Amino acid sequence: MYSPEASALAEEIGLKKGKANLEVFAATVEALASSDPQVVAVVSDSRGSGKLGPFGAAYPKQLVEVGIAEQNLVGVAAGLASAGKKVFAVSPSCFLTARSLEQIKNDVAYSDNPVTLVGISSGVSYGALGTTHHSLHDFAALRAINNLHVVCPADNYEAEQAVRAAAVLEKPVFLRFGKAALYSLGSEAEQAFEFGKARLLRYGDDLAFIATGETVAHALLAAEKLKREQGLEARVISLHSLKPFDVDAVLAAARECGAVVTVEEHMVNGGLGEACAAAILEAGVGDCLFHRVGIPDEYTVTGSQADIFRHYGISMEGLFSTAGQMLERV
Repeated sequence: MYSPEASALAEEIGLKKGKANLEVFAATVEALASSDPQVVAVVSDSRGSGKLGPFGAAYPKQLVEVGIAEQNLVGVAAGLASAGKKVFAVSPSCFLTARSLEQIKNDVAYSDNPVTLVGISSGVSYGALGTTHHSLHDFAALRAINNLHVVCPADNYEAEQAVRAAAVLEKPVFLRFGKAALYSLGSEAEQAFEFGKARLLRYGDDLAFIATGETVAHALLAAEKLKREQGLEARVISLHSLKPFDVDAVLAAARECGAVVTVEEHMVNGGLGEACAAAILEAGVGDCLFHRVGIPDEYTVTGSQADIFRHYGISMEGLFSTAGQMLERV
């Protein structure tokens, strides 16, 4: 996931490697279920990949298995939610957000059933399994559905807080998790987690990285590399909520830094980058340099998640280079 240079830099600046967000999700749901029998997990042959084996063993009456039938998964989850259950519907994001899109739109969002849809192994987490198993469309598809929060946590703190917030929100939520172990990106006391409020991880006014999910750590390391090698101060924002969207944080970055790089484990069409670009242009911030880093409009190269990230510049080294090239245009 990280080059030797990036791993060494992370250690130098005190970043600690934690768990995969998916593991934190499973542990948090189990903790919630221990005190609330209304918490239910619905799975599509995904209790293993969703790390919910211990949950099912501890609370077998609070786990529903529908088999490899993602449309049924969402429909059953919506029905349970309409009857008062606090439902987490767990399935690989590539299937959940494509095969079940109509059910998400109608049974969950339009019907206002408070289901938490949990997309696991998101982005390019499946690596060499390739395009059929990548979920590079989910931001774009789900941002276009009304009444649905879209959230992509960047570290274990954001993951736990997002799960707990979703459990009490009583509105439809989509949570997006990958498989990689993640660095802890900052003190939990520094900034309370809230849907729709970006998390400022590093202040700077030469350039802003606005990133989401597993790409955020790469942006934070790139910012440190820019400071050490070029004396530049880069702002780093974890924009975990695609919906609701923190327009104020994006506009402040554009106005105060004058250069914005968005970073996402998603196709550049329809995701974080386009959301930020729309906000900046609609506010009339016309003098801001802007660049989207993500997966271009093509079928991805074959390889691990780390291979794919490196190929498309979603890495400390790639983002350092992108930022340098952008600022040369000033």
